[in-house]
Amino acid sequence: MPTTPVSESLFRLGLNEALPVSEEATTSRVVVNNAVLRTVIFTFDAGQLLTEHASTKAVVVTLLEGEMDFTVAGRTERMRAGDVIYLAPNDRHALTAVTPCRMQLVMVEVDDRSSRN
Repeated sequence: MPTTPVSESLFRLGLNEALPVSEEATTSRVVVNNAVLRTVIFTFDAGQLLTEHASTKAVVVTLLEGEMDFTVAGRTERMRAGDVIYLAPNDRHALTAVTPCRMQLVMVEVDDRSSRN
């Protein structure tokens, strides 16, 4: 997977057209990838899910389109376009798309000092 240099700015345009919601599928595209952060755009057709999993990184999820049920540590909330969830490193989470959805996921590398705040 290509690496995006931390020291260089980047435009990634036309992502909605390049990554349409596919029938009965979940798709993704890595937008930025380097040692500090990784940004991924996901699309989900209604009924698609991601089973429970965790990341060692801090994660910010922004729902860009649609509605989904998102579960973190046993708590489920209905997300709508514009909603944001922060996931602490190693928090287990899962999701189910209620309608066709587009989601942005940003994973940030954290060190031991930042986890104490």
